[in-house]
Amino acid sequence: MKNELLSASTLAFLAGAVLLPVTMPQSAAAAPNPFSVHMAVMEIDGLDIAYREAGNPENPTVLLLHGFPTSSHMFRELIPVLAQDYHVIAPDFPGFGASAMPPAESHDYSFANAAEVVTQLIDAKGVEDYAVYLMDYGAPIGFRMFAEHPERITGFIIQNGNAYDEGLRDFWDPIKAYWADPSVANGDALRGFLTLEATKWQFTHGVGDVSTVNPDNFWHVQYLLDRPGNQEVQLEMFLDYGTNVGEYPKWQALFREHQPPALIVWGKNDHIFPAEGAHPYRQDLTDVEFHLLDTGHFALEEYGDVIAGEMQDFLARITR
Repeated sequence: MKNELLSASTLAFLAGAVLLPVTMPQSAAAAPNPFSVHMAVMEIDGLDIAYREAGNPENPTVLLLHGFPTSSHMFRELIPVLAQDYHVIAPDFPGFGASAMPPAESHDYSFANAAEVVTQLIDAKGVEDYAVYLMDYGAPIGFRMFAEHPERITGFIIQNGNAYDEGLRDFWDPIKAYWADPSVANGDALRGFLTLEATKWQFTHGVGDVSTVNPDNFWHVQYLLDRPGNQEVQLEMFLDYGTNVGEYPKWQALFREHQPPALIVWGKNDHIFPAEGAHPYRQDLTDVEFHLLDTGHFALEEYGDVIAGEMQDFLARITR
């Protein structure tokens, strides 16, 4: 701020101008800035849960649920775009991002618990209903919230988030082996997914133009994964992911019963959640906008502008 004032003063002096105080009109000063993203923390069940929030809380809410191994950081560029017309909340799950990371031996890291934490967060924020962006881990968390309160969901934005057996291909074989036998050996076999090489691969595999992927993603994610004890947290989540598969038939039945509108924006080159997992949604949901994008797992990195545009059109329609 001091540097900005000095610059303005210097320019005015050189121009021979007289500097006068500028008073912002009260209405402009009080108007919320839709581009401001606030970083906040809320204590939930003894855990500090971090979240990003933007936009006017009186507008319809859009909840953004991140995937593995990232955090609300993945929505850093999408949030200001949506916040012009919507109230946006993007939490970090326990053990991810800036949220608390208690040791795996003292906390039950599960998708059911993560869904409960997010529910308590939006309840505390006074959110009654919302559209939800589901990606990777965010999908089973959001679908569990949907199963508990389907009436609260105004619409789904589904980006490489699975709810069908067809979407679990050969990539999942070593993880399925861990579900079947949660031995130390099978768990250790998954630690390769937590390395810098694997992190870079997740962000770049299947991407058409790798230069569109900000390498800050790698350092941000790997710093979090390399924290002492975080690998054990991730192994707990790998193991618990198997509980989601048993819920698939229940979620599919709820899709057919409640028919929430859905926008599918899916990176079709994703090796983790391939396009085979995107198509079945159209068997159960009747109001579906379906887009396969020529990119990989973290589709926002390469197609952020396309996804934002599709979301704005979709959200305008379902909230009209």
